[in-house]
Amino acid sequence: MRIMNLLTYFIFSLTLSFNALAEQRDPPEVTVDGLHRVKDTKMALVYAKPEVDLSQYNRIYLTEPQISFTKHWLQTQNSIPNQTVRKEDMQRIKTELAALFMEVFKDELQNNGGYVLVDGAAEDVLIVHPAIVDLDVFAPDVPGTTGTRSAIPSAGSMTLYMELMDSVTGDMLVKAIDNKYDRTRTHIQARNRKRNEAAARQMLGDWANLLRLALDEARTVVR
Repeated sequence: MRIMNLLTYFIFSLTLSFNALAEQRDPPEVTVDGLHRVKDTKMALVYAKPEVDLSQYNRIYLTEPQISFTKHWLQTQNSIPNQTVRKEDMQRIKTELAALFMEVFKDELQNNGGYVLVDGAAEDVLIVHPAIVDLDVFAPDVPGTTGTRSAIPSAGSMTLYMELMDSVTGDMLVKAIDNKYDRTRTHIQARNRKRNEAAARQMLGDWANLLRLALDEARTVVR
């Protein structure tokens, strides 16, 4: 199967796969695609192919993340007095978050990990296919709200769902799920896009670091 066909398939199935795992209070030890649960990780839920060897991958194909908000996010935001959030605002937020994701992960993998990023398949290329789901921006900076002040306990929260695949065979190697909540607590603060971006950058940076460390560890174990 060609690589773009693979990516199209996984884009379609990504949210379905996440929901199937997230809705189970007691996650299965083995997924339907044969991945086994990995215990004692720094992420909420990790599954991996038995005896998977990530050290054989010297290059990484990082795909742009799919972004989706929490259910009814738009309706909730528009129930707040004197605030109107449009579908165009949602799309802008998703576009900006996807761009920020790519910036943060590329910086971590390239500059701190020394990994080469590519955009095609090869024997030594690992596909990293991410998604941000259940995105909840508590106080979006949208037209008409800039400068207004609100009681904001946090910038928001989001969940990462990430799949690692062999770029040639399409074999699923690892699945990981983790949720983060911005904990830079404030009381009364102006709605500010920069503050929201800073919180998102911190959360994404933590995940990027975990991915890089996992790949580094795979190489170290083999050596």
